[in-house]
Amino acid sequence: MSDRIYMSSPDVGELEEKFVLDALRSGWVAPLGPDVDSFEAEVAARVGVSHAVALSSGTAALHLALLSHGIGDGDLVLTSTMTFAATANAIRYTGAQPFFVDSDATGNISINLLEQAAEQLALAGRPAKAIVPVDLLGKICDFQGIERVAQRFGLLVIADAAESLGASRGGQPAGSFGDAAIVSFNGNKIMTTSGGGMLLTDSSDTARRARYLATQARQPVAHYEHVDIGFNYRMSNLLAALGRAQLLRLDEMIAKRKRHRATYREFFQYIPGVEVFGGDDDQEDNCWLTSIVIDPANAQFTSSQLAEFLLQADIEARPLWKPMHLQPVFAQAESIVDGTSERFFLNGLTLPSGSALEESQVERIFNGLSSFLEEAR
Repeated sequence: MSDRIYMSSPDVGELEEKFVLDALRSGWVAPLGPDVDSFEAEVAARVGVSHAVALSSGTAALHLALLSHGIGDGDLVLTSTMTFAATANAIRYTGAQPFFVDSDATGNISINLLEQAAEQLALAGRPAKAIVPVDLLGKICDFQGIERVAQRFGLLVIADAAESLGASRGGQPAGSFGDAAIVSFNGNKIMTTSGGGMLLTDSSDTARRARYLATQARQPVAHYEHVDIGFNYRMSNLLAALGRAQLLRLDEMIAKRKRHRATYREFFQYIPGVEVFGGDDDQEDNCWLTSIVIDPANAQFTSSQLAEFLLQADIEARPLWKPMHLQPVFAQAESIVDGTSERFFLNGLTLPSGSALEESQVERIFNGLSSFLEEAR
């Protein structure tokens, strides 16, 4: 095994081994099966929605959530510019166009700019059809503000909660906001199915449509009959079994990440020019990843200098998401930006945050940070 310390390695153990072996020995090794059914029911119950559809990725879940709500060719979808490319890619899969909106001080979508964008498009006779807000790094967006904008302009809300499962806002769980929501179980998320995701909704029609499209849009007849273009998006029974074990451990894994966040906060509180990204209140966040934002003028060092130092120590660190409006593939997309996300990208750095980190690794991380700061002085 490498001595490299990663930002967010999968945290699996004996419970996961038992669930996967049980599924394997049951003979249900193909897509679908009893563990998929149970996993869907258990996640829906955890989030507090009526229906869950287990899929091959969070991207697939977002794609189907959009399609199931009628998003298609030529539609405009307002979304966060500060996100992973999968959010914008899923919008493009439908034939719709993303319109990127800049961040507020927490990194999540700015409600003021969101309202300005919706108004601007409406006045131009090109109204948006939906909003896809992103819960960045496990902090849930201001959905009260988002719903106000959505109601004013008649917009659907599809929540990209890929990063926020286990978080809450005002006591309401991630994945329960909007007309539908999606979560991700990618290998770097707090809980993983190796690869996978889930669509969450209170609408039986949305869930039914998503299941239909996810199984190649097969008609319920003895032969293969198709009247729609479908997709091979369903989750395998083996991966669902892994997810069921991970869900049982979700709170335990979040607690570890919260302890890492608290330790980072304590370490950096007296370091000039460095602040923990996402605001001061971690109580309802899942603390998926901890990032810092560095003001080079006050800190006397840059995020890239710290990243290079950690790299040499075999400790993974990575810039915050490069905003979508700066990505070459979306160079022609419309946006409303004020420089906030660009500042976070230029000055932000994500540090190891996983629940699988051992005490010796945590010690290495903070020894490395201390050594860097001593040299920087």
